[in-house]
Amino acid sequence: MDEWKGRVRATPEAKDEFSLEVAKAWENAFAECHAPDTRKVAMRTAMVLGTEDGGVYRVLRRLTRLGLGGAMGDGRQFVSWIHADDFCRAADWLISEAATCGVVNVTAPNPLVNHEMMNLLRGKLGVPFGLPAAKWMLEIGAFLLSTETELIIKSRRVIPRRLEQDGFRFRYRHFEQAVAALERKLEAGRLQLPLGSEVTA
Repeated sequence: MDEWKGRVRATPEAKDEFSLEVAKAWENAFAECHAPDTRKVAMRTAMVLGTEDGGVYRVLRRLTRLGLGGAMGDGRQFVSWIHADDFCRAADWLISEAATCGVVNVTAPNPLVNHEMMNLLRGKLGVPFGLPAAKWMLEIGAFLLSTETELIIKSRRVIPRRLEQDGFRFRYRHFEQAVAALERKLEAGRLQLPLGSEVTA
């Protein structure tokens, strides 16, 4: 789905009706806001992969290292993502690119299916297996983490056509590139810790 062909609709198994209504309300309010002589850009952002504690990458990494990095749900749902560096670069680029306005998908150009994503993550972390998580297991996990299963179950195959057509260049186009860069950053941070500091990953 790009900015023109994308369809914003609910997926019953993901129970995402409420969040879709909130997103539509946000964008409608943004579009209707009277702001003369002001360029408006509505960023539709995929999950951002960074090294911060509590971020989605650190959560996926921890689950994978515990042997829980198998397919989630049926594993066929598409996952859209973007490396944190590319997200910040895209935001900065949109501020300076005066010709770009309207809806812009801020996501890497190569979404992938969940089971492939988890397989690539296991391979990079050197974890030989990952137990799959059935939907009921995801419901329990989401409750404990105070989040929603729709973030995992809903299929999102989003393409950043506006960014690419307008000239933005991604540094991390593929998930395996992003993971490799994130792991290098985590390793560099670990090596720079003072002697005796506790390391958590």
